[in-house]
Amino acid sequence: MEILQFPFMQRALAAGLLIAVTCSLLGVFLVLRREAMAGHGLAHVTFGGVALGLLISVAPVWSALGVAIAGSVGLLKLKERAGIHGDTAIGIVSSAGFALGIVIASMSGKFSVELFGYLFGNILAIGPGEVWVSALLAAVVLASVTLNYHDLVTITFDHEMARASGINVGRLDMLLAVLTAVTVVLAMKVVGLLLVAALLVIPAATGLIAAASFLRAMVLSGLSGGLSVLGGLVFSYYLDLPASGAIVLTATFLFLASFSLKGPTGRRP
Repeated sequence: MEILQFPFMQRALAAGLLIAVTCSLLGVFLVLRREAMAGHGLAHVTFGGVALGLLISVAPVWSALGVAIAGSVGLLKLKERAGIHGDTAIGIVSSAGFALGIVIASMSGKFSVELFGYLFGNILAIGPGEVWVSALLAAVVLASVTLNYHDLVTITFDHEMARASGINVGRLDMLLAVLTAVTVVLAMKVVGLLLVAALLVIPAATGLIAAASFLRAMVLSGLSGGLSVLGGLVFSYYLDLPASGAIVLTATFLFLASFSLKGPTGRRP
């Protein structure tokens, strides 16, 4: 517990736990909807937003948030109107977003340490304000999932049945898209844009393998995400490892442990 004597560690742990739990809960829906790589695609789009913020001298978090939400909504509309599969749409949007980020960063001449911080994460630099923003995000996601739980479960497994039942599928798809975009932007400070998809996918996969019901999968997913951040920070502190890499490796270890205990007959997310 000696690591908690440092204020920056306290902030890193608080924000990391909140963001990891948020990512894990949303990740369960994304994995079951076969949109596990949506976070990866949005991370690439968000890179373009960060570069734009550096170019026009605006806080990168806000420019990244606007670009990520626009990219997420665009991704949703592309799948609906173009009639292409989700992985194809993700590939198109992510490639365009990352390429745009490289061009903008080159124009601004700001391939700086700050830009690399967003790419690889810097959880130990999280400030008090970001802890409160993380808490607000977690509250919004939990409230949104709780209020729309049954409808979200229905559209996750069967879009057509949900639409026939009178559920506003479009509104819920948009809700998930926006929440995922906001979560990706905040999670980039924890593990970086290059690894943000890991927080969305790996804890969710761990929960789905270990649990026998949807609700239990969400609980175990959140627990796995929280333990990944806690274990990653401890390993990072005592072994002098990069915090983002340690967090993702801890999440991977938990997944492999869950897979080994469940055996080959377990759930296959």
